[in-house]
Amino acid sequence: MCLAIPGKVEKVMKDKVIVCYDAEKREAKFIGIELKKGDYVLVQQGFVVNRMDKKSAEDSLKAWRSIQ
Repeated sequence: MCLAIPGKVEKVMKDKVIVCYDAEKREAKFIGIELKKGDYVLVQQGFVVNRMDKKSAEDSLKAWRSIQ
């Protein structure tokens, strides 16, 4: 099983986004999801699989940080 950590969209391109995490930035492809700068997303295998609301993403990040 793979667990995804929420990341924040920094830049939106044609079919890719730059996603910021605490320690790094990564590029991910997206299809069929409307995204804008500042959205929180889950990425698996280099693809955006879900957009999250801000509160859920921040709650999840808080939990991740507490176990690090």
